[in-house]
Order: sequence, then C-alpha cells, then structure tokens
Amino acid sequence: MPDTTHALGGVTNIAPPPPVHVAIIMDGNRRWAQARGQPVAFGHKAGADAARRAIEAAGHAGVRWLTLFAFSSENWQRPSDEVQELTTLLRFYLNHEVKSLAREGVRLRVIGDRMRFGEDMRRLIDRAEEATAHNTALNLNVALSYGARAEIMAAARALAASVARGEIAPEAIDEAAFTRNLTTAGMPDPDLIIRTSGEQRLSNFLLWQAAFAEFIFLPVLWPDFDAAQFQAALHSFASRERRYGARFP
Repeated sequence: MPDTTHALGGVTNIAPPPPVHVAIIMDGNRRWAQARGQPVAFGHKAGADAARRAIEAAGHAGVRWLTLFAFSSENWQRPSDEVQELTTLLRFYLNHEVKSLAREGVRLRVIGDRMRFGEDMRRLIDRAEEATAHNTALNLNVALSYGARAEIMAAARALAASVARGEIAPEAIDEAAFTRNLTTAGMPDPDLIIRTSGEQRLSNFLLWQAAFAEFIFLPVLWPDFDAAQFQAALHSFASRERRYGARFP
C-alpha cells in the first residue's frame, strides 16, 4: 500500500485505511448501450472494461478483497441470445485476462453455482483459479451464476445433513458454523458495497455477508465507472462511523 502520510506545517496527516473488502453490483450495461443505439452486447463489453478499471483502482487503493457481481442466478432468465453473449464474453475474459491478473498478483476466485455452466466454462474457471492461486496482492472474487438465497439454502442443507450424520449437534450450530458452509467461507465480509446505475437494492447479493456493510449507490451506469468514482466511494466510506449495532457515548 502506498505511503499516505504527509507532513504539513509540522502536522502529520495520516489518511484512513481503505476498506478491507469492497463488493460491487455492476449495473447499467443494458441502459448504457441503449442510450447509444447499440446492442446489449456492446454494453456488456464496455462493462467488462469497467471491471478491469475497478480491479486496478482497488489494487492502487490498497483494498485487499474485491467482489464483482458479474452474473446472477436470475440472469439465466434473460433472453437466450443475451445469456449467450454474456457467457461468450465471460469465456473470452477467462481466456485472455488470467495472464494479466497473474502478473499483477491478483488471485481470482469464482463464487456461485458453476455447475449451471457447460463443462468447457467450468474447466476455464478451474484453470483460472489454479493459475492465480498463490497471488496475494489482491483477492478478486467474481460472482457468476450467484444468488444469495440459494447460497443460504445450500448452507442450511449442508448443516442439516451434518446433523443427520451425527457430526454436529443442532445446538452447536452458530454463526461461525453457518459461515463456514457459505461459498465465501474464509473470506472477510464486505465493508463497503457499491451499486451503480441509480438502483438502490441488493438484488440477492451477499445477503448474509452484508449484515454490517456500508452502502453507496451511484447514479453512473457501470460502463462509465472509473478510478475517480471508486476513490470517491472510498472517501465517503472513510467519513462514516461504523457502530456494528452498538452505541457509543
């Protein structure tokens, strides 16, 4: 992380640390394309470029974890041609971006129901995760075919099966045990969740993990998101007092 300590007039001014984990709901690709008279695929391509800018901005800011909501479980209900365009774009970036991520020290992990993708896509995801597994500069989670309700139900079923096998007593199930059965096991909860396009909802994203997250809703459409907007969101986060439900005098 760059040195953010500056001396002025004998006073040492230390910038507050960035959030450890930033999650982004990348919204607005379709509207961005339509406003330009372009097909939806044009917006998704521009959105992928914005994702690259967000990854670079997070790394420069010293953020340790970045989660990008790229493809929700509900997105499978979109028109088949749009789903095909999205999966083709995902396949392209898995083929072409992994080397860059590896060079930059980024560790890539995919959360979500990858079994809904074809075998070739699952192979690309596995290969990308393996190629970046030892990187430590930035932990990048990409949510693909992800839905928080399905994730929570899967965790509940896994714990129920453990109880049925006699591996754990029902009264021993606590928040820590439940968290260990989520797809985000071992990851810190997000400190800050950003959503673009002016919408103000979670859309089935990280419902359990977002319990104490701060939220920032931006009017900008995702393809126009840049490093300056990312930094402004971090500044807004730094100005907030986080109480985690407690009350301080």
